[in-house]
Amino acid sequence: MTSLSRAEKLLQSLGITEPSEIDLEAIAWDQGAEVRYRELDGCEARIIGAGEKAIISINSEGHDRRQRFSIGHELGHWCYHRGRSFICRKEDIGNSTYGHFNDPERVADRYAADLLLPLYIFRLITNQYNKPTFDTIISVADLFKVSRTATAIRYAMYGPFPCMLVCHDQNGRKWFRRHPDVPDRLFPNDVLDHESEAFEVVFGDKEKTHRSIIGGDAWFNWHCADRYDVHEETIRISQGQALTLLTWKNEDMLERAMAS
Repeated sequence: MTSLSRAEKLLQSLGITEPSEIDLEAIAWDQGAEVRYRELDGCEARIIGAGEKAIISINSEGHDRRQRFSIGHELGHWCYHRGRSFICRKEDIGNSTYGHFNDPERVADRYAADLLLPLYIFRLITNQYNKPTFDTIISVADLFKVSRTATAIRYAMYGPFPCMLVCHDQNGRKWFRRHPDVPDRLFPNDVLDHESEAFEVVFGDKEKTHRSIIGGDAWFNWHCADRYDVHEETIRISQGQALTLLTWKNEDMLERAMAS
């Protein structure tokens, strides 16, 4: 069993067992931090602390789910970087491509993900869904009141099915996340294949695609990829940027790639 993170231990100490019980303002108050919503110029959130007390300021103009993640992010700073003040820009919070693993902003992001999508609850809920699709991810995101992107990353890495999440913009692949059962040999191509329906979302007018089958070589540079098919499904997350969920009908490709 995976050991609990510091955020998850906090939630369990508060007796939280359901997504609806994750009241971030109450959790912040328990930790000595007061959350205030105000107009912020040039940043999404900031935390200023002294001793055992802190003020977390959140951009009042932000989307409610963005605000929730920002609170979690600042609580991550309060947990790991107490004694320092942080002014966090939009690109500092929930940015999968920014900074190295131990960068304070990435540490705060991981704390926020554990606080908003704790695995001991997340796994119980995702196990109730029988298909790895964006419909599943959106449904789970709504339960936890978290963005589709944050939920999709969590699902790809810790969900009940082997899958991969790939983010593209018009310049190519930005980042990807994989399930532990997807071997490292399956590395996604840098550039979108024009035969992929994801191409129409990134470069065209489509908002999303239906789950469909495509040859594995459209997505992977592994030398045996053309012998197998994968399921792909894509949604737009901003203009010219999309997330694709890659899944497998069976695990033959995964087993072959693992063995080769």
